[in-house]
Amino acid sequence: MLNDGYGVLAGTLAGFERDKPDNQGRWFHVKLSVSAVGHSYQCAVDVDSKQSNIGVQWKTVVLRPSEWTAITGLGSGFHLLRAGNVPGPGAPDGKVLDYLRDGRFRANPGCVFVMRPSPFVEWLNSLLRRVVPPWEAGNNVQAAEALEALLSVGQRIWVFGEPYTNGFGVHNIHQNQGDPINSQWAQENGVWQDGATVVEVPSGGLVAFLNKFSSQSDQTDQDGHPV
Repeated sequence: MLNDGYGVLAGTLAGFERDKPDNQGRWFHVKLSVSAVGHSYQCAVDVDSKQSNIGVQWKTVVLRPSEWTAITGLGSGFHLLRAGNVPGPGAPDGKVLDYLRDGRFRANPGCVFVMRPSPFVEWLNSLLRRVVPPWEAGNNVQAAEALEALLSVGQRIWVFGEPYTNGFGVHNIHQNQGDPINSQWAQENGVWQDGATVVEVPSGGLVAFLNKFSSQSDQTDQDGHPV
């Protein structure tokens, strides 16, 4: 499990920038500045993996707003959430995230219109079908560009991850399960504690940026360890 808890920051995006690359072995992030309850929160989204030749993996998922009211209804600020194994097929409170178990991230095949639809209807169909793209793989710059394409200063944003112990901020904004059992991160494996970045787009819809390291498994046991 994550050492310092798990939760979601609700606020307004005030700005974002990339880490400056260097040769000191630091991890590369897109750093988000989020305004909430009179504070500036610094959120480090991991878009680099130095443990794999493949690099980082990511996907952009269009969400159904009706399934996310437990999150969008939260007030401004950081909210601690109950992570860990939960009974039943999903998280009962609709707040905690799990890339592998959360039905809101699963495809829902189906078709509403038979004839070729207009662009608007194609967009509506995509929401109703909940088409979930496969993972993309690439380098840190490609992952950063994919995230930045969703960002706009002033938009509402929800950042899931682990709070900093000093100051205001969030880190571990990525999949937090499936790390190899012999790795230094295995002790932080857990279910229903995945990090993510969710933003509100100009249409009023919601889009999630999910990201993981290519060394992390996409099949895990009840404790979040790879199987």
